[in-house]
Amino acid sequence: MAETKADEMAKKQREISVAEFFEKNRHLLGFDNKRKALLTAVKEAVDNSLDACEEADILPDINVELIDMGNDRFRVVVEDNGPGIIENQIPKVFAKLLYGSKFHRLKQSRGQQGIGISASVMYAQLTTGRPAKILSKIGANKPAHYYELKIDTTNNKPLTLKNEEQQWEKPQGTKVELDLEGSFLKGPQSVDEYLRQTAIINPHVNITYVNPKAEQIIFPRATDKMPKQPHEIKPHPYGVELGMLLKMMANTDNRTMQAFLTSEFSRVGPGTAKEICEKAFVPPNTNPKKITRDEAEKLIGAIKETRIISPPTDCISPLGEEAFEKGLRKEVNAEYYCAVTRSPAVYRGNPFQVEVAIAYGGTQQADGSINLLRFANRVPLLYQQGACSIFKSTAQTNWKPYGLQQSNGSLPNGPVTIAVHIASVWVPFTSESKEAIAHYPEIISEVKLALQEAGRRLQTYVHKKHRVKRQLERANLFEKYIPEVADSLSRLTGEDKNKLVKKLQDMTKKDDIQKEIFEMESLKGEVDDEYNNGNGNGENGDSSNNGNGSNGTNGYEEEKDSPEPNRKKGKEEPKKKAKVKGKAK
Repeated sequence: MAETKADEMAKKQREISVAEFFEKNRHLLGFDNKRKALLTAVKEAVDNSLDACEEADILPDINVELIDMGNDRFRVVVEDNGPGIIENQIPKVFAKLLYGSKFHRLKQSRGQQGIGISASVMYAQLTTGRPAKILSKIGANKPAHYYELKIDTTNNKPLTLKNEEQQWEKPQGTKVELDLEGSFLKGPQSVDEYLRQTAIINPHVNITYVNPKAEQIIFPRATDKMPKQPHEIKPHPYGVELGMLLKMMANTDNRTMQAFLTSEFSRVGPGTAKEICEKAFVPPNTNPKKITRDEAEKLIGAIKETRIISPPTDCISPLGEEAFEKGLRKEVNAEYYCAVTRSPAVYRGNPFQVEVAIAYGGTQQADGSINLLRFANRVPLLYQQGACSIFKSTAQTNWKPYGLQQSNGSLPNGPVTIAVHIASVWVPFTSESKEAIAHYPEIISEVKLALQEAGRRLQTYVHKKHRVKRQLERANLFEKYIPEVADSLSRLTGEDKNKLVKKLQDMTKKDDIQKEIFEMESLKGEVDDEYNNGNGNGENGDSSNNGNGSNGTNGYEEEKDSPEPNRKKGKEEPKKKAKVKGKAK
């Protein structure tokens, strides 16, 4: 029988490995140009180190080194003091895409998909042909394991080129070394800026950074107190969709629908589970594996009609107002600072919390747009600002009543830095490169409310500053003519001119105005002194639940929770020149 065209085409069909897909579409992971590729590789390694240290309750000490090898090639070395990785897991963690521990759990963490560091290894392999070099140690009495790895992109499997034990003076930790093609430039989307913003949003980390010019920059930790450890939660019923519910029922070990709903979802007790089943006309003792698609659809409708308490918020760990404000103080030289932490809210059954900090005036540039810093789960977002819901929320907020100039649909102008942090169990990024947050209405609403609350605090300061300035200008103008006025009054009344001058000067109340100016500026000086004297611990304070929003979106009961939440000068022997980031006294 003659072979048909369909038979011929069928021979060409084959499975596509996820590694092969991202090998051809590396721009989706943040490797679309040399400058961004260098930043992405550093970011993925540092984020993994921070997550590992925090999970093990270890204060992070991270060393980052960039070595210029010429011809647009760089060696990226990132070393941490984390718990290390057991030997048989090292190849899978670093040389297998979509492998990790964070995808199937609901609690705040930097990584999500298990792609980042293995994608960096793949990019290094593509651009230089050299393997990734990994050294990891899990304890002081354990040997350090050294691996040289590549990725078999056809099968998405690790290729181990070398595996041996080595001596390492560190008691524990992991060291990653990648040779890749890149471009090093300073600016708002540089490795330097990423590490600076990482130090702002992670006050407990100590970073030592050596740039390609062999300049050493130290970001000392501001506090020895670790952030609150988030706890894993189960999915909330309001976030489940029909296909997911069918999959969960097919895989459950529970034998009744009531037990299934109670054990597989958060905030569902036996009474609530029974109510959901009754509204869906499904007997509570029905075996979940025997539920039909139509019955599952009725269960989804019943869930939406049932009032269920909000999911627990101990799965997220925001900074808190005090820590966020102090983090901004040590990096941005301004005259006024404030921070706002909203109460937890929910989108698609996922808890999240929004925090905003503002720095106004000081040495910041008065002309042009404000400086907007975006953070998600304590990770800086440096690219795709215009596509992010944080940018949209900031641009849509009316800043004119708060003392800033603004054109329609754009960021306000003025000497201001606005930092927005979103903490969530699952941040809805717009792409795998995790550069922008999707435009969920609940997120946009919460960001706006936080910005408005911070704006009102800024408005109080700005208006007071302008009022005092006008008073001082009037006093200066009147003071200019005091001698002439006193001379005329002296001739008319016969009173001593010098006494009249003193009385007129008292009338200006200039001393009171100067005192008010001093009080406005003294707060900044006191905080700077606190940092320089080593007292600015940046310890987590209880954040206040400000703003007018509530947690009761989509029928949720309101549930408030109190979230958790400078750099000192450091000196080390540099390879060429050392800098310590942070304010000097």
